[in-house]
Amino acid sequence: MESAGEILKKSYANQSQMDLKTSSSDSPLPDDSAEGSGLGQPDCPHCGGLGYVIPNVPPVDPRFGRALPCTCRAAEREMARIDGLLKLSQLGALRDCTFDAFLPDGHGLTPGKQLNLKMAYDRALAYAQNPEGWLVLKGGYGCGKTHLAAAIANQRIAMGHPALFVNTPDLLDHLRATFSPTSPTGYDERFEQIRNTPLLILDDLGAQSNSDWAQEKLYQIFNHRYNSRLATVVTTNLELEAIEIRIRSRMVDPSLVQIIHIAAPDFRRAGVDQEQSELSSLSLHHDKTFDNFNLRERELPRAQANNLRNALETAREFADTPSDWLVLNSVGYGNGKTHLAAAIANEIQKKGEPVLFILVPDLLDHLRATFNPASGMRYDKRFDEVKTAPLLVLDDLGTESATAWAREKLYQLFNYRYSARLPTVITTATLIDEIDPRLATRMLDGSRCTFFLLEVPSYRGGIKPKRSRKR
Repeated sequence: MESAGEILKKSYANQSQMDLKTSSSDSPLPDDSAEGSGLGQPDCPHCGGLGYVIPNVPPVDPRFGRALPCTCRAAEREMARIDGLLKLSQLGALRDCTFDAFLPDGHGLTPGKQLNLKMAYDRALAYAQNPEGWLVLKGGYGCGKTHLAAAIANQRIAMGHPALFVNTPDLLDHLRATFSPTSPTGYDERFEQIRNTPLLILDDLGAQSNSDWAQEKLYQIFNHRYNSRLATVVTTNLELEAIEIRIRSRMVDPSLVQIIHIAAPDFRRAGVDQEQSELSSLSLHHDKTFDNFNLRERELPRAQANNLRNALETAREFADTPSDWLVLNSVGYGNGKTHLAAAIANEIQKKGEPVLFILVPDLLDHLRATFNPASGMRYDKRFDEVKTAPLLVLDDLGTESATAWAREKLYQLFNYRYSARLPTVITTATLIDEIDPRLATRMLDGSRCTFFLLEVPSYRGGIKPKRSRKR
């Protein structure tokens, strides 16, 4: 059975062999049903307006005796080819969703959200040029993910490559429709086209009705494309944990999948101010800035002073372009980690970006509090608020009570933000070897995390106590 890609190759290959019809004069003429009207330019010196030429080649040449489209029909054939690809892709009204029509700066976004949206745009554009692996575009309604996914499909089709763009509920409807006795396409044929198309773009995963049959079909599609490493783009409004576990396990494989969380709000509501989370304790550190950070140059040996200066510069760079993770580690307390983390948060908050700054033990207490029957906050909503925060600063990792429940919640938090590549700052005075290995492996991934070790003693350790005055 032929795949969708093979069918498409036959439909638009410039020099493909073509089925021929025989006229009353026994002249071989091509079937015009796949190529348009068949008429060329009236004044064409090659075909005289017929639209086809028979190459003057020896009998051993596969083109011998074959009528091939004349060069004067190139524009017509190109339009027919693109139309055929668009029909297969099911883009419909999204045909105008291109990269040129996308606004990578958004409408009224803060600098951080502009940077996030521009990053999503750049990655989608790069993927369209060379679609390898999977691309997951995640975000709220109206953030632009469907536009970017459709732009990838339109770009590939414009480049002459097949792309199947389909809304997830519609995909399942198309499969169900093949069971009808009047269906022109059998189920097996349709299913194989979807599973094997060179580029599949599934829009709005999670919007489908999750019957057992629907989950099974989606799993079969995802599993086949995962094992075959076929290029796939997925858009979803769901949190990753809400996706069926068999599908999710394939969507979070970092060796194959890029997950892009688009933090921009609905384009129709762009410019609406974002409130700071009630969980954030950043107000307690409002006085901590980069300008008043003490470099202790007269107190510390040169090597330690340079280390502290490098820590300051690393924190400044992260605040300028918050992406991926920054871990500030040290042996002992009181050496500037929290000051630098708070300075990052204050700097970003001044730009109008929402920041969640929270002590790790306090975070776990807030989650536990949701189990109280009198709590006005559901656990899942509170946890999602932390997991999806545009910038999360976790202060003093390692000081929490290391119960099995606490370890599991922190792992879920770390794993989500790691997979979604959400900007995160972590401070800890715990040796990395003593941290839960599931957390440590993500903190030590140099491709997504900057791990900085402060090699300076406590501020308080270098201060001499004041002498009491004698009476």
